[in-house]
Amino acid sequence: MADAAIDPPRREGPALRASPTEEPSWFRRSLIAVVVGLLGIALFAPLATVFAEALKNGLAAAISSLGDRDLLAAVRLTLITAAIAVPLTAIFGLAAAWAIAKFDFRGKAFLITLIDLPFSVSPVVAGLCLVLLYGANSAFGAWLIAHGVQVVFAVPAIVLATMFVTFPFVAREVIPVMQEQGRSEEEAALTLGASGWRTFLTVTLPNVRWALLYGVLLCNARAMGEFGAVAVVSGKIRGQTATMPLMIEMLYNEYLSVAAFTMAALLALLALVTLTLKSALEWRYADQLAASRRH
Repeated sequence: MADAAIDPPRREGPALRASPTEEPSWFRRSLIAVVVGLLGIALFAPLATVFAEALKNGLAAAISSLGDRDLLAAVRLTLITAAIAVPLTAIFGLAAAWAIAKFDFRGKAFLITLIDLPFSVSPVVAGLCLVLLYGANSAFGAWLIAHGVQVVFAVPAIVLATMFVTFPFVAREVIPVMQEQGRSEEEAALTLGASGWRTFLTVTLPNVRWALLYGVLLCNARAMGEFGAVAVVSGKIRGQTATMPLMIEMLYNEYLSVAAFTMAALLALLALVTLTLKSALEWRYADQLAASRRH
């Protein structure tokens, strides 16, 4: 009896061998295989096909196809558009996130809805709205043209369309982080005599730097790959307003498959560089990122 009291009887059964909520190993393996298969069919296979088609006549033919003046102009315009639109979107998104997370005001819910508007509105519709607003047939567009400012079928319209479709990325990444951080640190800095600008630079911005970086990287990838809105406002003028996605479509429609797929491969490489940069930063600053998430 004493031994029984000291050592309670052990219960044998499947409950000790596996948790009741743990799936069988065959189920986990099957689920992983299905996910990998879907990724292969929907993502990796099309991407591999693009590179295979670009290199089907050899690397030299692919590189020489990019030597065309119009193709180089499309690459340059895409990079210029991203270089202008992404910083502006980051500034506006950061300002919107700061206003929403740090202040209470009437119309706050409406502002959040406006930020999400590009997610629900078709890019083609957004481009059409820009044409109706800034086109020659509108009063405002006619006034701009009379003063020598060409918006539609020019670089400004491409930048505006790109900013419209990319605006939510930065704001939506930063808002939750700012809301989680609260206002206590900013209030403490202001109490100690720091100005509003210094508080933003030394307290607010460091706390949201990772969310801001993710938003900027996503925004950059989206800006370089935008097609619908840019197609409406650009006019698809070779060498002037044709970006890389538009040039890919035009080359493909003209049965210039090597040039089209080479341009597509280059655009995919730019996106992969963005993804690689994001992963490298996560790996390099993993400790700091984990600490910021805990706090």
